[in-house]
Amino acid sequence: MMNELSLNILDIAQNSIAAEATLVEIDVEEDSSTDRITIRVRDNGRGMSEDFLKAAQNPFVTTRTTRKIGLGISFLKEAAEITGGTFELKSELGIGTTVTATFVMSHIDRQPVGNLTETVITLVTLNTEIDFIVRYRVNENEFMFSTQEVKVLLSENASLNSPSVVVFLTEYVNEHIKSLSGEGK
Repeated sequence: MMNELSLNILDIAQNSIAAEATLVEIDVEEDSSTDRITIRVRDNGRGMSEDFLKAAQNPFVTTRTTRKIGLGISFLKEAAEITGGTFELKSELGIGTTVTATFVMSHIDRQPVGNLTETVITLVTLNTEIDFIVRYRVNENEFMFSTQEVKVLLSENASLNSPSVVVFLTEYVNEHIKSLSGEGK
């Protein structure tokens, strides 16, 4: 099992990239009134057939040719369910896939969210041709980050993985996530 939820997000988003998604949306919502953390990764990749969708939660099923097991989805499912939370996997061929995991926030076995900034920046800078929309919500406060918007603001000479842009994006995302999570106070 992965020791941080952000690593699960990274793994699921990598699945979206492998499924040829051009848009990956990542939502992380912490709601203290319901004692829940919800993670949703949605993509417009090639999707899965009904048969593969049923089998995808099995750790011994994978589309990768480099190994014979696919642990990401099963790890996330187990991490959610061990806290009394839920897991849902929806997909449609040619439309995309949505993975939703809900965790009981106060449960002793709930993994920490981890370094969400690092996860976002890693995905964005290593996959500049893919658009990412990240929403991080804590109770009623929300931060939204969109590479589509950043690309509009960048000059023709800069890209999402140029050093100065990476430094700026890291500071920008980190500042907003920390302010919502209470770490920046």
